[in-house]
Amino acid sequence: MIKNSLRVGFFLGARQIYRASIWTNLLIIAVMVLTFLNLVFVSGILLGLVEGSSQGIKASYSGEMIIKPLENKNFIQQTPRITKYLDSLPEVENYTVRYLSGAKVEANYRSKSNPYDKNDSLSTTIAGIDPIQESVATKLDDKIVAGEYLNKSDVNSILIGSKLLAEYSRVQEPGLILLDNVNVGDKVRINIEDFSKEYKVKGIVKSKVELISNRIFMVDSELRKILNRSDYGANEIAINLYPDASALEVTDHLEESSFGNLAKYQTWEESQGSFFKDIQLTFGILGNVIGSIGLAVATITIFIVIYINAITRRKFIGILKGIGVYPQAIEISYVFQSLFYSVSGTAIGAFILFKFLVPFFDKNPIDFPFSNGILAVSFESTLIRILVLICATFLAGYFPAKLITKQNTLDTILDRN
Repeated sequence: MIKNSLRVGFFLGARQIYRASIWTNLLIIAVMVLTFLNLVFVSGILLGLVEGSSQGIKASYSGEMIIKPLENKNFIQQTPRITKYLDSLPEVENYTVRYLSGAKVEANYRSKSNPYDKNDSLSTTIAGIDPIQESVATKLDDKIVAGEYLNKSDVNSILIGSKLLAEYSRVQEPGLILLDNVNVGDKVRINIEDFSKEYKVKGIVKSKVELISNRIFMVDSELRKILNRSDYGANEIAINLYPDASALEVTDHLEESSFGNLAKYQTWEESQGSFFKDIQLTFGILGNVIGSIGLAVATITIFIVIYINAITRRKFIGILKGIGVYPQAIEISYVFQSLFYSVSGTAIGAFILFKFLVPFFDKNPIDFPFSNGILAVSFESTLIRILVLICATFLAGYFPAKLITKQNTLDTILDRN
């Protein structure tokens, strides 16, 4: 009985689809395509906004993994020993060593006419870098928006982050201190504890990663001299690995080595903490809520289409029941129609998504103020949404058919209410 009902139901459903207007079929399939894209696109863009920011930090700051000082230490112990070991690891592609210090930077002090006027100064972090290492590892030189990048001999020059300059600020936030009238070629004074010296601004660094745009960069040899770091004790080592290497495996290897108690080893995800994961979870929920509205619209659309189709063919359904066709076969025919529309729509939508939309946004990310937004979708999450959409349309096709087939056979044949 079930086998016959399935065979008859598929035959009746396929015949109704074939005999329907091609424009009606195309319109319903288009609704399903747009519904599917709405389900994955909105959440994908919201997640891509966060993912773009996270990937930006990875590319411009931490690399695949990062080494930092232990909690009770001011710098990484035995840094030269660790970097020598990194040179021997086949998984390591490149790395950059940074020396950090808190500092106070002053500007416009020469034009200050009244000694009692407030100083144009702020506190920030200075990073001592090897310009070549940093350029290879994080492409810092690509983020110069004015002036030039450092070279190893620029011991009297600095790069300054755009977030520290009023000229590059969109809005002057209350309480936020920025440096006024500082441009390439100007001199600023750097104060680190008892040390004070003038440096020339050689370039302006602008990045959507605030850790970069809020820093001042100078040549590492100069900062080591200021901090008296004759032991080359660094504060950060950002490491890039080859594509087939696992950051987690390399991190675990270093922790288990004889260097394990000399520093803190983190993958790029661990270094970012739980903030991005929490935001991704929040945006994922928001995207699902927005997408569920489209899902409800598509379900109602399919319900109405199937219900109207069943109502207009009420007499025909009665005749089918009268000649012995099982009600289950009639119900299957309408379920088959709804599944045809949903499967066709999701298949076309998935093709458009992975063939065109994802590659397009990978090459042309959305220029958000704090990240380059991409379309973050995975096969697993997409498959879940496809199944949800198919289940919803299954129910939307089943219930209206059930309502009609439950009616008295003679009443449906005679078209009586």
